[in-house]
Amino acid sequence: MPPGRRVHPSPDSGRRAWIKRTAVGVAIAAVVTAGLYTADALDPLPAIDTDGAVVVVAADGTPLRNYPSRDGVWRYPVGVSNVSPLYLQTLLTYEDRAYYWHPGINPLSLLRAAGQWVGAGRIVSGGSTLTMQVARLVDPDLGARPSRALSTKLRQMWRAVQLELHFSKDEILGLYLARAPMGGIVEGAEMGSRMWLGKSIAHVSPAEAALLTALPQAPSRLRPDRHPELAQAARDKVIARMVELGQWTEAQAVDARIENVVSPPLRGRFVAPLAAQRLRMTGKRADPTRPDVVVSTLDMDAQLTVERMLLDRVDALPPHVSMAALVMDNDTLEIKAYAGSADFGDDSRAAHVDMVRAVRSPGSTLKPFLYAMALEDGLIHSESLLLDVPMSFEGYAPGNFQASFSGPISVAEALQRSLNVPAVDLLDRVGPTRFAGRLMAGGLPLRMPAGAQPNLSLILGGGGTTLEELVGAYRGLAREGLAGTPRLSPHDPMRESRILSPGAAWIVRDILEGGGNPDRPFYAAASSGRRIAWKTGTSFGFRDAWAIGVTDKWTLGVWVGRPDGTPNPGFFGANVAAPLLQDIVAALPEGSLQARVRPDTVSVATVCWPGGQRVTIAQPCASPRTAWALNSTVPPAFAGYAEANEAPLRLVGISEGSRLRPVPGLAQVDVSVQAEGGRDTLWWILDGKVVGQTQAGQSYTVSLRQNGRYALTVMDRQGRYDRVSFEIAGVAP
Repeated sequence: MPPGRRVHPSPDSGRRAWIKRTAVGVAIAAVVTAGLYTADALDPLPAIDTDGAVVVVAADGTPLRNYPSRDGVWRYPVGVSNVSPLYLQTLLTYEDRAYYWHPGINPLSLLRAAGQWVGAGRIVSGGSTLTMQVARLVDPDLGARPSRALSTKLRQMWRAVQLELHFSKDEILGLYLARAPMGGIVEGAEMGSRMWLGKSIAHVSPAEAALLTALPQAPSRLRPDRHPELAQAARDKVIARMVELGQWTEAQAVDARIENVVSPPLRGRFVAPLAAQRLRMTGKRADPTRPDVVVSTLDMDAQLTVERMLLDRVDALPPHVSMAALVMDNDTLEIKAYAGSADFGDDSRAAHVDMVRAVRSPGSTLKPFLYAMALEDGLIHSESLLLDVPMSFEGYAPGNFQASFSGPISVAEALQRSLNVPAVDLLDRVGPTRFAGRLMAGGLPLRMPAGAQPNLSLILGGGGTTLEELVGAYRGLAREGLAGTPRLSPHDPMRESRILSPGAAWIVRDILEGGGNPDRPFYAAASSGRRIAWKTGTSFGFRDAWAIGVTDKWTLGVWVGRPDGTPNPGFFGANVAAPLLQDIVAALPEGSLQARVRPDTVSVATVCWPGGQRVTIAQPCASPRTAWALNSTVPPAFAGYAEANEAPLRLVGISEGSRLRPVPGLAQVDVSVQAEGGRDTLWWILDGKVVGQTQAGQSYTVSLRQNGRYALTVMDRQGRYDRVSFEIAGVAP
């Protein structure tokens, strides 16, 4: 080669050098990657679980009840998308501005920390990233070591790299949001915000975001409930840092510093405690990515309102008596308020027994379903004649709650007044086994005593059911006969079942709501959403007092009694359960107005009382009534009740409006009366109470020893009757 001549490398040699460097780089990367994954396999991350911590929340996310972890910590995990952007901005600016680009450790921060260590002879700052902080939170071994020891820092850095290998940035940030210490037994941004600020982390102000960013720096020393001044000073330091780094303006900082740090004492949440316990035990989770958060359907405002109403009344109850209430949305079947006991803190009232699910005797609350079934069978219309007199059904002789009888009565009045004898009479005609089967098919099973079969006592509470099942069944009155299974979790499926026909449901609801009279004005005022069709019930021995009601929007129920089943004399549905039911309805929002459309199967018929036949031009009637008829069926009164071709029954011996005085020297008035046109047995009823029984043609004498007005009724087995009102005066005390 001549001297001085420059040699240029060939293109092939340059390509070979580039390939060699690339191969070396790939080999080094492969070795490093293999080493990382080998080390990761030999020293894996600890299992990251909830340690038993669970929070049950209302539909809007408000905590109902906190269940601590095994080491006594409260947590409420949330995803990054559920956190206020203000908080994320503050957190990342103050703690780790390079979070989204570093691989778990920040070399610049480590170099700065190393320089400080060399200069001071000790670790001044650890150069920790958010990922490194998460590593310390999820590795129990790191938590037990001195935080500033070199060995601890090296292990923390390794765990941070492992986290970056296994999780995305948002997932790692989610772990911090769930586990950052916030003081005391509170961990996580959401739980800290709920406990110290009374709101979700999604709705914090700039000052509140700065406070929650500062608390993990020294959670015990900065607890807002114990050291508000220190907490405020730490918050202001974060605010100053945000201004220094150009994230906030000075004006924003001034506004943020105006807010004082004031927090209530730390206390557990016990809203809807029995509902929360039920959800926790069932293990249903609305969000599988947050297994330690159990979401309910409960509405926080409705729940607190119902609980407050029960607490306001509990002191007026006798010892050991409790209450329960349930409110369900008719459209979604979601339970909006659930109170299983009157006062969860009162063990003397068996507060831990959930009376929403307890099987108890329903008393008379099943009667609406029986009357609906009789309508569907074509046995009755709303003004059919029923007899409320002493009757025996193969030895079973029911009486009324008031220990009196009303004589001849219409279907609508018998249902509204919850009379027992007409209901047993109807059940005898429908069949108790068929009735029980129909209810079971509609989602309302009746539990019978061991070895017992459905019998006539069913309609008076002879089978057991629950408040939850009754509420689900009564929903059929407002939704065209479709009962529903109440849903406590949004994870629960929608379950509906046919319990009534649409027409029967409409007629029964109209009777319970307004009396069932087609002639009354049907108003559609703005308050129509608060109109309530309701029914009370009292089980044998005053053990259970019930009130179940239906509005356009809600179905709700109330139970009052002793969880141990001991009788409570004087406590019945109308005087203790119904007033609470009415108050709850008044406190609930009405919801949107819904047009009340009468089904095509329901029509108005003019009938002749008491025979029940349809009035026509050819057959005029002295006592016509208008009735609701189902499927255009207008049956006559039951055979033997009121025969159209028989003469009327007349009470003789005293005139309407008479005023009677005693014979001088006597302290009583003896009234001798007789019935004309009667057949077989006659019942004599004074002011609603049966006072005597005679055969047709026999006279009857009633003796009265007190002044006042009286009503005397005579009735035969056919339901024919006559009544006179009179007055007694002049009886000496």
